[in-house]
Amino acid sequence: MTALPLAFDAPRRGMPPRHLADLTPEQARAAVGELGQPAFRADQLARHFYRGVTDPAQMTDLPADAREALAGALLPGLLTPVRHLSADGGRTRKTLWRLHDGALVESVLMRYPDRATVCISSQAGCGMACPFCATGQGGLTRNLSAAEIIGQAVAAAAAMANGEIPGGPGRLSNVVFMGMGEPLANYARVRRTLDALLTPAPHGLGLSQRSVTVSTVGLVPAIRRLTEEGLNVTLAVSLHAPDDELRDTLVPVNTRWNVGAVIDAADDYARRTGRRYSVEYALIRDVNDQPQRADQLGRLLAGRLAHVNLIPLNPTPGSAWDASPLPAQREFVARLRAAGVATTVRDTRGQDIDGACGQLAAADRVGGVPSIAVATPGVEPTVSLGSEDSA
Repeated sequence: MTALPLAFDAPRRGMPPRHLADLTPEQARAAVGELGQPAFRADQLARHFYRGVTDPAQMTDLPADAREALAGALLPGLLTPVRHLSADGGRTRKTLWRLHDGALVESVLMRYPDRATVCISSQAGCGMACPFCATGQGGLTRNLSAAEIIGQAVAAAAAMANGEIPGGPGRLSNVVFMGMGEPLANYARVRRTLDALLTPAPHGLGLSQRSVTVSTVGLVPAIRRLTEEGLNVTLAVSLHAPDDELRDTLVPVNTRWNVGAVIDAADDYARRTGRRYSVEYALIRDVNDQPQRADQLGRLLAGRLAHVNLIPLNPTPGSAWDASPLPAQREFVARLRAAGVATTVRDTRGQDIDGACGQLAAADRVGGVPSIAVATPGVEPTVSLGSEDSA
């Protein structure tokens, strides 16, 4: 198995206390045993956690005199909501979380007529330094623990089950690792999170592999590791340019693993799984949206088991980068489809609530200290070209 390059190891400072979700079921049962309780108490704790129960008093299947001790030791509070912002008539809800060390991360829950998707963060900040990304502009603080990542999905599942999102009680159906951070730079903890998302109750959310998407800017050794491990989750590659000259600027890690190497690794994943991968492409005005780049991308992907997900850029405040105008978007789509490449345009939800990853965390810092606010009223959605999120 290929080891990840040390250059992408995030700082370990401030890592949170151990949590049940950091452990495999076997490790959790052993931990409960160390606390003097029978092993099956781990299953009971897990069932509460994955249902979003946080108050020990509600864990009535546990002995009254052991609830506080068990919850304190294995279910420490790791995510504190700082604010919720709603859009799209309440069907999109972005949450800013404060971690135990003050770091800020974000998740976004999006309810559609046929599904509910949560976009989760895997790192506090990001070290990939993509210049058009709010998170990349802020740099990397640290990796999240598995429990901090899983907790975002659990909170979304609980919000759906409790009917907090308009439409009545429902079920979380999809998880995408497209929030803050580069998921494959935090491989071990993201891998543990995948296990928890896919494992049935009581030790997981029981999602299908097809409903989970892992995004990467192109860490080739990690893509190959994911391939070797036999998972069938959806792979999304954030390409953003079809040529190395431009991609070196937009995605600096391209100077280490170029377009050809990234696509080769993604092709191997597709061959092993039999499933197409998604190519994420942020359309940036006058930067990567020219007709010749659409043609170049079409030639690159024609005949491959790939699908292009075009993303009109959600610009950050004060940035020189802006979204492509609609005519350019339409021509880009037409040229890709003419080349035989399946193409959609992502639903541009949440622009009015700092919807791009990292925007809310950046806006919420005053002297490095997060402020506290309550939810704001929602507005109706805007959708580019009538297409939807591919998740």
